[in-house]
Amino acid sequence: MIQAKQELRAALQAALAALVGEAAEAPAAGFESPKQAAHGDLAITAAMPLARALKKSPRELAQTLVDGLRAQPAVQRWVQALEIAGPGFINLRLVPAARQAVVREVLAQGGRYGCQPASGERVMVEFVSANPTGPLHVGHGRNAALGDSLAQLLQTQGAEVLREFYYNDAGVQIANLGLSVQSRLKGLVPGDAGWPEQAYNGDYVADIAADFRARKTVRADDREFTASGDVDDLAGITQFAVAFLRHEQDLDLQAFGVRFDAYYLESSLYSSGRVEDAVRRLVASGKTYEEGGALWLRSTEYGDDKDRVMRKQDGSYTYFVPDVAYHLAKFERGYRRVINVLGSDHHGTVARLRAGLQAVGLGIPAGYPDVVLYKMIAVVKGGQEVKMSKRAGTSVSLRDLIDWTSRDAVRFFLVSRKADTEFTFDVDLALKANDENPVFYVQYAHARICSVLAQAGQDPLQSPAAAQAADLTLLTAATEDALMLKLAEYPEMLTRAATERAPHDVAFYLRDLAAMFHAYYAAERVLVADPALAGARLALLAATAQVLRNALAVLGVSAPTALLRAPLPAAAEVAA
Repeated sequence: MIQAKQELRAALQAALAALVGEAAEAPAAGFESPKQAAHGDLAITAAMPLARALKKSPRELAQTLVDGLRAQPAVQRWVQALEIAGPGFINLRLVPAARQAVVREVLAQGGRYGCQPASGERVMVEFVSANPTGPLHVGHGRNAALGDSLAQLLQTQGAEVLREFYYNDAGVQIANLGLSVQSRLKGLVPGDAGWPEQAYNGDYVADIAADFRARKTVRADDREFTASGDVDDLAGITQFAVAFLRHEQDLDLQAFGVRFDAYYLESSLYSSGRVEDAVRRLVASGKTYEEGGALWLRSTEYGDDKDRVMRKQDGSYTYFVPDVAYHLAKFERGYRRVINVLGSDHHGTVARLRAGLQAVGLGIPAGYPDVVLYKMIAVVKGGQEVKMSKRAGTSVSLRDLIDWTSRDAVRFFLVSRKADTEFTFDVDLALKANDENPVFYVQYAHARICSVLAQAGQDPLQSPAAAQAADLTLLTAATEDALMLKLAEYPEMLTRAATERAPHDVAFYLRDLAAMFHAYYAAERVLVADPALAGARLALLAATAQVLRNALAVLGVSAPTALLRAPLPAAAEVAA
């Protein structure tokens, strides 16, 4: 069906060009999926937006477009019927062979189905970027799930993606961490008279102190440090605490199935002179001024709501200055497309960061970097909101959520809604083994298919050789048509989700595909007495399982082959 769609899209583009002539610019050819299967397989809506420009009624334009399409060889080959509906919709009903072709396309391409060839584009996705001052919380989990899925989506479109983790290993928060651990080493606990006001109160601080006292060595992905055991060694205590928490973050991310290609330290921006260099460039550009003993950036010239202080009266820099230096480094490393995944509380920082980058005068575009903002989540367990983790001392930790449910459930749930919408993670729902639980519902579809393939003597993870010879013309049931059309939507869905930075589209697609499979399985027997029909249906099931695996992999979720704990309602599959 990929070939059919490509040829039909080219035919539509030619028909649109002929329709508008020199009166207007022809819109890009594209198809939509009708909301009701009875309306056809594909829909064209181009007539309505063109009506005003061409000063004709949408239905009149639709009829002209239909006449032009009928003269196209691709339409004659792949389209069974063309119909005008409503104010100017054009519905296309494909010949059965167009829908059936997707089964062989999926099985031939396997894990590459839906993927595009290498584009040569280099993209950096910066995500998580948690300060090493405590365990990762559920907000970091949403960040990790979004960032990793987005990176995987971009890879399906042929991009070369670098996953980067930036963290602040200097500044006030790190100093407070060191003082917190030192206070524990001195025997103080939260609530004592000498406990620092800005100290971190979680139990993990006591764990760090105990390991420092024992002179342990900690190793993280980017650093290693051995404790001196000296309670007065504040610098050593601080470095040990950072290494300890970086190691803990590594363990959390490994448990979550997330990896990074590079780590970038805030301290390196100062030690390498990048911060000072960024300030010099901004001053040289003429976009700064001094007032009240502070250095200001004229960020209002770039859409910010007010000018911003760069260097305070005491000579220290505000936090957005190292951010500008860091993103200059990204640009100079050759990354012309950069995506940052940030909490919605960072919304106000984006304008000033972009202003600083444009003011440098290197030709950095106004929208650099791209930003995906996400809202924090609430966690409900036993019908009650869970607000505190004793270990973390703050919100629920990512490790808590994984331990209470599973990595698969957490990763699926955290990308199952648009990033900028509020979300409540229901622990009890994530544990349910029924169709109320979306990740179970999707994984059960894959496991159920694998069970049927195994009954037929086929390896559920391999494309059956018999599928190449299967008589796919036998796939004529309405539920089979719907399932094949859904399989054909997968490549375009991936492209759209990558373009719109929308991993939730993959989760939506998976639920729809699983629903169509379950409906098909309930309506039609697969292992029927007719070997030709059974072979065709087994090929369709194998293709469906492959697409389920491919889409789940984008989200970092496993595709079980064994039937899960509790079956969904009984289907029509019985021994013939």
